[in-house]
Amino acid sequence: MPANWRSLNATIVYIEIAELRAFIEDKLQHLLEQNHTRIDFAQRLQEIIDQYNAGSSSADAYYEDLVKYVSNLTEEAERHSREGLSEEELELYDLLKKDKLTKAEEQKVKLAAKALIIRLLKGSPKVLVQDWWKDGQTQRTVKAAIEEVLHKDLSASYDRMVFKEKCDNVFELVVEFAENGRKWVA
Repeated sequence: MPANWRSLNATIVYIEIAELRAFIEDKLQHLLEQNHTRIDFAQRLQEIIDQYNAGSSSADAYYEDLVKYVSNLTEEAERHSREGLSEEELELYDLLKKDKLTKAEEQKVKLAAKALIIRLLKGSPKVLVQDWWKDGQTQRTVKAAIEEVLHKDLSASYDRMVFKEKCDNVFELVVEFAENGRKWVA
């Protein structure tokens, strides 16, 4: 094969890689906006890029790694359906679950995620009032509502420390969304 053909083939491969990477970054950004617990996908992409930039992998291996990564992203994008949850419920489920849950416990965590969204968005008395995150009293009301739902719905296998950690994680997520005008804002 003439040298100019090899150069043309290499250029085509690099263009394909650049297009694939742009697609991946766009898809990843969308998935992270839907569920911030997917941060490990961003870290994995960065590892693939770093390996390539360090010369640890060829362009062909880099392309193959990116294609495998797209497959994993696609699977993750569909996970909420497989779990029987909305995207919002899946995000809470991911925050609430812990290692080594039984199937019954997993189901309770899913129900807790569903119940929590219902309580925060539709429950009475209303807890997500206008600018609730700016006032200490309304923050405590929201946190108490979160703790109440999770206390009722989470498995007894959550000891006090794990339960508090899960409640705090959910509260911090809800505050972050409210402060940034995303999702659960009144």
